[in-house]
Amino acid sequence: MKRGYFITMEGPDGSGKSTQIEMLKAYFIDKGYEVIVTREPGGTMISEKIRKIILDTENTGMCPVTEALLYAASRAQLVFEVIKPAISKGKIVICDRYIDSSIVYQGIGRGLGADMVMSINTPAIQNIMPDITFLFDIDPQVALNRKINTSKADRLELEDIKFHKIVYNGYREIAKNNKRIKIINADRDVYAINKDIINCIKEHLKS
Repeated sequence: MKRGYFITMEGPDGSGKSTQIEMLKAYFIDKGYEVIVTREPGGTMISEKIRKIILDTENTGMCPVTEALLYAASRAQLVFEVIKPAISKGKIVICDRYIDSSIVYQGIGRGLGADMVMSINTPAIQNIMPDITFLFDIDPQVALNRKINTSKADRLELEDIKFHKIVYNGYREIAKNNKRIKIINADRDVYAINKDIINCIKEHLKS
């Protein structure tokens, strides 16, 4: 693979993204590829510090624009330090969340609008967009319950269910108009989900 391959996973926290990322990483390593797994917000020393600010439950007074700018700042560092160099070296990058998260959480959920969020993120992503994105489709209440039952909820997870449903519908809406985004039924056996993801990647690479 002369050029790298960039895969992103989107969907609610608690939808099973982390499990599928690890399974997909193992699949590619078994095929002999170099794989980089990262996450948003975070993935670098600087980005992880920004993550703490974004998700801190004490920061309830954070305005939507500040939130969007912090996500973009974290993303800019991740692209600069991890994603872009890895792709240029022919590696496979799997990222838990990317630009689509900002479009739905801040653009739609916070009401900033997709155009504003994209303008904020244009210098951050350096024209680096995913080759393929998997949207984990699961009822937001089910996903939220899973997440809260296994770990302490962060600032965004503590938003009311109305917000999470707006985000969920936002994901569904952007997926309608974007062939890059593949919707995956996430309320199933993990092996069935993994099989669907691998099949989608195989078909995408063929084309």
